[in-house]
Amino acid sequence: MSPYETITYAVADRVATLTLNRPEVLNAISPLMARELKDAYAAAEADPAVWTVVVTGTGRAFTSGADVSEIPGSGKVVYEEPYLSTHEQWDAPQEATPPFRTMTKPVIAAINGLCCGAGLDLVTTADIVIAAETAEFLDPHVSIGLVSARESVRLARVLPPAVALRMALMGRHERLGAQRAYDLGLVSELVPADRLLERAQEIAATVNRNAPLAVRGTRMAVRKGLGLPLYEAELLAEAYRERVTRTEDAQEGPAAFVEKREPKWQCR
Repeated sequence: MSPYETITYAVADRVATLTLNRPEVLNAISPLMARELKDAYAAAEADPAVWTVVVTGTGRAFTSGADVSEIPGSGKVVYEEPYLSTHEQWDAPQEATPPFRTMTKPVIAAINGLCCGAGLDLVTTADIVIAAETAEFLDPHVSIGLVSARESVRLARVLPPAVALRMALMGRHERLGAQRAYDLGLVSELVPADRLLERAQEIAATVNRNAPLAVRGTRMAVRKGLGLPLYEAELLAEAYRERVTRTEDAQEGPAAFVEKREPKWQCR
């Protein structure tokens, strides 16, 4: 039995599959779902049996974004703790976002349908993003009187700024189709809807054929390097390379290549 009410979480073959599961409200992100997502991401990161994470949704939407029925009239994010009593409240609210700045394991987002608002955070912070051919993307914030904040800022780092601004300023009145999203590089692959999760699992299995610590070091080098000048990013990447060369897997890889066999990764 799942310990969660708004998501499902399952681990098999070194892949944690996390599914947004409120299809009756298009997987809208409630405060409870945000807490459960945070817990599930932490569980996947801490579990040695998990090497890769897949995130998708149930039904015809990936997510419609924040559940406006549970947001007060001020538009503020609801916290259980006293106001401004935690670091989280001083930071940009993350809602569905994986802790991509601190976690090491790669995240694959499989966008199964409508993806709105806070759902765009999964598109811009996941490491590999695929989408159903029927997927659609939009940012409705300005249409409900709210500033599109981190969502549009992140989109402008992934899409051409003119496209990101068009999405943000048109609000709910314009949608970006799956093919256009692919052409612009927002997603890396389009898949028939009935094969989406299967394909995401195939990609995860392919990633997992590689040395897991090398995958994590590479992921962190790119993610953290994006916020640094090029030279400093190069130095950081080389520091991660040096750390991984001290692992048993770094010895196993070349040995397996010379012996013409599949490597046996131990994640150490």
